[in-house]
Amino acid sequence: QVQLVESGGGLVQAGGSLRLSCAASGRSFRRYAMGWFRQSPGKERDFVAAISWSGSDTYYADSVKGRFTISIDTTRNTISLQMNNLKPEDTAIYYCAAILRSATASRLSDDYEYWGQGTQVTVSS
Repeated sequence: QVQLVESGGGLVQAGGSLRLSCAASGRSFRRYAMGWFRQSPGKERDFVAAISWSGSDTYYADSVKGRFTISIDTTRNTISLQMNNLKPEDTAIYYCAAILRSATASRLSDDYEYWGQGTQVTVSS
């Protein structure tokens, strides 16, 4: 069984920064891809960012492009999301997700096989 554990969420003022991390464990990993999604109350879960196993391919939602940066450390089976210039509309629960059958990053939540429990990010105005 695969476990994904997020960390790094919290409360920050608008314009501030946070760094989220997600550690994968539970089995031997080969090539894989990972991503971040977020969900606000009353809304659907939305794509935020994704990265391929090699790190050469990254995708971002238009709403976070230029402000968020996703990175991967395959030696530690960890991804991070550096979030700068945060806005109140970034407030959500952020979920880490993994695709283990492919090394190709995806924007589609249906492509992801495993999900973390989520970490709350709150941005005050």
